[in-house]
Amino acid sequence: MLVLTRKKNESIMIADNIEIKIIAIDGDTVRIGIAAPRDVDVHRKEVYLGIKEENKLASQAKLDLNALKQFTIKAEKKPSEE
Repeated sequence: MLVLTRKKNESIMIADNIEIKIIAIDGDTVRIGIAAPRDVDVHRKEVYLGIKEENKLASQAKLDLNALKQFTIKAEKKPSEE
């Protein structure tokens, strides 16, 4: 792990297109700003871990094809057909 010391208004660059800037320091809390391209996902770690867990659960879920078929048939029916 690379450990750097930065002061307010100083930045860290990752490659050519990601800048992490120290916005404010208040006691044990540091506010940072992150400038990154739109195609780069940026999340707090707890959110990132939650997304990974949800994706894992979704990939393991069993699909009930009969229920899906019934749902599709109902969705395709016009209100006057029911």
